[in-house]
Amino acid sequence: MTQQPQANGIIRSHVLWAMGGGLIPIPLVDFAAVTAIQLEMLQQLAKLYDVNYSPNMGKTFVTALTGTTLARLGASFIKAIPGIGTMIGGASMALTSGASTYAVGQVAIAHFSSGGTLNNFVEDQVKAAYDSAFERGKGYVSDLENEQGNEAADVYQTLEKLGQLKEQGILTDEEFQAKKQELLARL
Repeated sequence: MTQQPQANGIIRSHVLWAMGGGLIPIPLVDFAAVTAIQLEMLQQLAKLYDVNYSPNMGKTFVTALTGTTLARLGASFIKAIPGIGTMIGGASMALTSGASTYAVGQVAIAHFSSGGTLNNFVEDQVKAAYDSAFERGKGYVSDLENEQGNEAADVYQTLEKLGQLKEQGILTDEEFQAKKQELLARL
C-alpha cells in the first residue's frame, strides 16, 4: 500500500495549522510557530517513510529548504504596524506560511519516497524542488481557503482569540492546545 494518501493528509493538516500560525499577531512568534509546525510535519513524514529523524536533522533540512524566507519575515514584521499592518501581515503570513509548509512536505515526500534520508539530501536540489513546490503551494493554499470557506475563517479567528487569551494568562498552554486541536479537527 502506498503512503501517499496518508502523507497528503499529514501535509494538509499541517498546512492548515501553519496558516493559523501565520495569523498570530505577534511578529516573530508567528514565524517560530510555523517553523515548529513544519518540524512536526517533517517528523511525522519521516516516521511514515521509516526515515530516521532527530530535531537537529529536521532543523537542518527545513532551514536548507526555507533559508531565512525573507518574505515570511517581512510579513511577520508588517504586523508591527498598528491596525492595518496586523491585517495585511496576517493575511500575507498565512498564505506564505501555508505555501511554505506545503513545499517542505512535498519535498520531503519526494526525497523520502526515493530512498533519501535527512542525512543525504543535496541542498541545491532540494532547494530547487522547494522553490517550485512553494509556487504550487500558493495555489494549494488558495484552494484550501476556498474549500474551507467561512468555517475556516471562523476557526482561524477563534484560534487568534484563543491565542490572545493564552497570552493574557486566561488560558493555560494545555487548555489552548486542547481547544486548538478541537477546532482544527473541524477543518
